[in-house]
Amino acid sequence: MAEFEIIDSYHVQGIRVFEYLFVVPLDYKEPTSGEVKVFARRVVPIEEADETDPDKCKRPYMIYLQGGPGFECEAPLSKSGRTKELIDRGYQVLYLDQRGTGYSAPISFDTLKSNGTDEQKARYLSLFRADSIVHDCEEIRKALLKDTTEKKWSLLGQSFGGFCAVTYLSFYPDSLKDVLITGGVPPLADSPDPVYEALYKRVIKRNKAYYEKFPKDIQKVRNILSYLATREVLLPNGGILSVERFQQLGLDFGRHQGMDTVHQLVSKASFDLEVVGEITYNTRSRIESAQGFDSNILYACIHEAIYCQGKPSNWSAERLRSQHGRFFNWHVVSANSDPNVPIFFTGEMIYRSMFKDYAELRDLKGVAEILASKTDWPQLYDVSTLNKTTARVAAVSYFNDIYVDLDLSVEAASQINGFRQWVTSEFLHNGLTVNPSRVLGELFRLLENDVE
Repeated sequence: MAEFEIIDSYHVQGIRVFEYLFVVPLDYKEPTSGEVKVFARRVVPIEEADETDPDKCKRPYMIYLQGGPGFECEAPLSKSGRTKELIDRGYQVLYLDQRGTGYSAPISFDTLKSNGTDEQKARYLSLFRADSIVHDCEEIRKALLKDTTEKKWSLLGQSFGGFCAVTYLSFYPDSLKDVLITGGVPPLADSPDPVYEALYKRVIKRNKAYYEKFPKDIQKVRNILSYLATREVLLPNGGILSVERFQQLGLDFGRHQGMDTVHQLVSKASFDLEVVGEITYNTRSRIESAQGFDSNILYACIHEAIYCQGKPSNWSAERLRSQHGRFFNWHVVSANSDPNVPIFFTGEMIYRSMFKDYAELRDLKGVAEILASKTDWPQLYDVSTLNKTTARVAAVSYFNDIYVDLDLSVEAASQINGFRQWVTSEFLHNGLTVNPSRVLGELFRLLENDVE
């Protein structure tokens, strides 16, 4: 059971927020070898708690797990969005900064400096996957619910948070009452290869949709990449705007208005080249801000590892990209005289070149190589346990999701007892943010069997 302290309390627009720090083992296999402090915000209706007595609120808990890996929860600033939906349905909400993010032993190049050799850094980062996150959640559950009659809590997982939810169902099925997953039913694979084989095909479809919407960008993108291929273009923080890094703007294609965001960057870079003859500082700064790997190095370092169970990732996305020449074979494609041949953007994939192009990742190249070759990743899922779970589980999966493959999600859902799945093209991956009332409303109806 985690020890904890309340470090702050305040109210904002209809809610009271209590900030907690929980002390948990760094390594659950060696619990005495070190500890980390995990941060969470407990959110309750302002009329049901006061500054000195957070336990005045007797509502059941809904713990929220953010997408990632490597992204913290945004602080709730009002009773709105998903917070309002959950409170209006009778919950108090626990927003957890997963270990390695936000205020929970955050991972950055600076915080890793003291962790010794590349091998020691790699071992440290290996302790920040879903298995450790779920163990943290369970220790926190036992601490917060120890004096309550209800010993189960419910969970809402967005994207990677949904991956963690299925790991939680595998490890501690008796601790969960209801589980809601938005865009994050994980493939029950033991390596990333089947994941990227599926996702490259989905990214191709989104590229085709992009160029159908913005056909003039075909030539604009070719011109920009031709410029980048012949010179080193530096970004404000010292990163390199390479051909491959520019193509990584396609990561936004899976979000609402993401194509429009990329189009604006393409248009601005193209305008700069036509008028100034180079990509201006303003545009380079905007591109750098659009790509979060410098500020979320955990995302880059262990992204492929979130799929690994007893097998190495071995730079899966990089190996498989060779099957799709228009993503990266710039010299072949650029030699094509047909200006109507589009160059594709990439999606949520990690490549070796990123550990050169992103300033904060450069000194972690050796660490990334060690993690990519690691073979002894622990199991994340127990299918036999999932087959028997008694928790109520409902999820939304998105037809056009380029981050979590729909077919693999449907296959995984079939292994979870009583699973209720809503498949829709109404939203992209961030549907929970775009319309929390619609998304959560549908999931709660599924839980209550209030649909035909």
